[in-house]
Amino acid sequence: MTTTAQSSPLEQWAAAGDPLEVPGTAATRIWRQGTGPTVVCLHGVPTSAYLYRKVLPALAARGLEGVALDFPGLGFAERPVDFDYSWTGLSAWLEQALDAAGIESFHLVVHDLGGPVGFDLIRRVPDRVRSLTVLNTLVAASRFTKPRAMRPFSIPGLRRIWVRQMDSPGIYPFFRWKGVLDGPTYEEIRAYGRLLTLGDGGDAFLKIMDGFETTAEFEARIRGPLQHRDFPAQVIWGRRDTELTVDEHGADVVDALGLATSIQTVEGKHFLQEDVPEEIAERVALLVEGLTDR
Repeated sequence: MTTTAQSSPLEQWAAAGDPLEVPGTAATRIWRQGTGPTVVCLHGVPTSAYLYRKVLPALAARGLEGVALDFPGLGFAERPVDFDYSWTGLSAWLEQALDAAGIESFHLVVHDLGGPVGFDLIRRVPDRVRSLTVLNTLVAASRFTKPRAMRPFSIPGLRRIWVRQMDSPGIYPFFRWKGVLDGPTYEEIRAYGRLLTLGDGGDAFLKIMDGFETTAEFEARIRGPLQHRDFPAQVIWGRRDTELTVDEHGADVVDALGLATSIQTVEGKHFLQEDVPEEIAERVALLVEGLTDR
């Protein structure tokens, strides 16, 4: 597959990555750019690692290795029918995937559903995480309700229609409405829908939506390791996110991390990786640099 100017954004993105076999479970695709300390970037829904296609080169330009991979059921990853698509299941898979990729010590960036999945990964492998950067996500699982824009994916009779709409021109106004400012092109946004429904029409994505662990037990499980971590953390938030708002969800994250510093807000909506990739990379690099200067 070529990466010429004539290739579509989706073709260019696919060609930049490599297959990753995860023994005994779902295979995926991984993207690694740059050399230096490794920064693993976790996506959420209804996106994939494609969301970080502008962040990875920005990290590489700052002397870091930017890494992103697709969760099972999304992007170019496999979509096993019998896979555990809960947050716990995804974090267990992620530990195996990082092992398969030979990634031992890493800095972590989480966003959206990648937040609770990444927080549960921290519970599993706290000694492997060097730092944490949190983008618009959630930690108060026990009182979380799906944002208005995502609720149709949970309504019987409507959910499959809504998924099909995502793989159509209708995704463009949807993403502009809630997700992004004026960065990505029409073709770049259409790629999100194609990646969401690739191979199975979105069936695995709907299983992910059904697997949200909005329980007090899950919340307690992730809060402890966050509160007692021995690595630094920062919170960067798209201030124009009207679904996961900085005043509520951002404040929850700061509380869970026990941070004395304030949230770093940026001019972005929910998918701030599209709006301010250079700014995100710069702030991650500053956090990593602070560790290397010790």
